[in-house]
Amino acid sequence: MEWAAPAKKAGTANTQIAFHATQLSANDRKLMANAVYGESRGEPYVGQVAVAAVILNRVKSPAFPNTAAGVIFEPRAFTAVADGQIWLAPNETASKAVNDAIKGLDPTGGCTYYFNPQTATSQWIWSRPQVKKIGKHIFCR
Repeated sequence: MEWAAPAKKAGTANTQIAFHATQLSANDRKLMANAVYGESRGEPYVGQVAVAAVILNRVKSPAFPNTAAGVIFEPRAFTAVADGQIWLAPNETASKAVNDAIKGLDPTGGCTYYFNPQTATSQWIWSRPQVKKIGKHIFCR
């Protein structure tokens, strides 16, 4: 996979890492929108972009599968897969959030994990270094 050099947007704390759009099929984008909708509908827009960015950050990390589908369907990775919400039709906001993440917007600064502290059942996730809270989710490394 090809990645652009990281660069910060002037005046923001958002990290910009462009994902080469040619690396993602239309099916990948749709699946990501489904995941974003299932995981973060009801969150602020920046929180939805953050969830999409986590998926892309995992794709580029050697610690995770190297495809969007591989990341999304990794066992126990996403609640929306476990409870079937992955198959809900995404709204336009989720699709736009995916496109913004693909264009390089990463409000998490490179995080590969997130969780909702009100619903998380895994003790392990609390051991991850916490970076920031966006909406109801805490984003971690």
